[in-house]
Amino acid sequence: MHRSLVYSITIIVGLWFSATACNGLVADHYAELPVNVWCWGLFAWYYRAGERKQRIEMITVVAIATPMELFFSEIWLIYEYQRGLMPLFVPAGHYFLFDLGRICAEYLKENWSLPLLAPLVPLVAYGVWSGGDTSAVILLLLVFVFILRGPQPRLYASMVWAALAMEILGTSLGNWTWASEVPWTGLTAWNPPLLVGSFYCLGDLLVNLAVVKFEGKDSLEVHA
Repeated sequence: MHRSLVYSITIIVGLWFSATACNGLVADHYAELPVNVWCWGLFAWYYRAGERKQRIEMITVVAIATPMELFFSEIWLIYEYQRGLMPLFVPAGHYFLFDLGRICAEYLKENWSLPLLAPLVPLVAYGVWSGGDTSAVILLLLVFVFILRGPQPRLYASMVWAALAMEILGTSLGNWTWASEVPWTGLTAWNPPLLVGSFYCLGDLLVNLAVVKFEGKDSLEVHA
């Protein structure tokens, strides 16, 4: 089975199982346990089978995503998890989404990165006009910067949509909820924010830069 399908099924079924406690078939306080075991078991399987670069990427994603998640949810309080603290499957899930976004990016043409953002522009305008998601303008500008100046624009474009799809699923199931008013900023946000993918773009950039350093390269290869 292709990795992209494994990741997609894992994310969809895992979020549903955790949010609903398998439709009430297991006790709520055990709802995350099977998902934790599956995700980290899958992570370990891919780690064991992977080459050195993939292993570095996997560890780096977890090392970067975990403190970012804890900062966003426990300190900045821009979203809150269903049962309080971040579920243990989340850091592994970040690698699955990162690799899924990279797989999707391979199918994009070189000049598709910016046009893929076009459908979001009127929604950003509506969010600002209605006052429901004023943060979207800033996040959209960040994504533009990542795509125009970053080394892997196709990855960033694909992550915008992959992250939005995953976030819509997670928030609709109730796995987590985004604050309607963004602390410290005076901005507002939808649940989820339309351009939530910008956070994932930042994480991907940090991961790729870290991998470059671990591999002893001078710079990250640029892909238009």
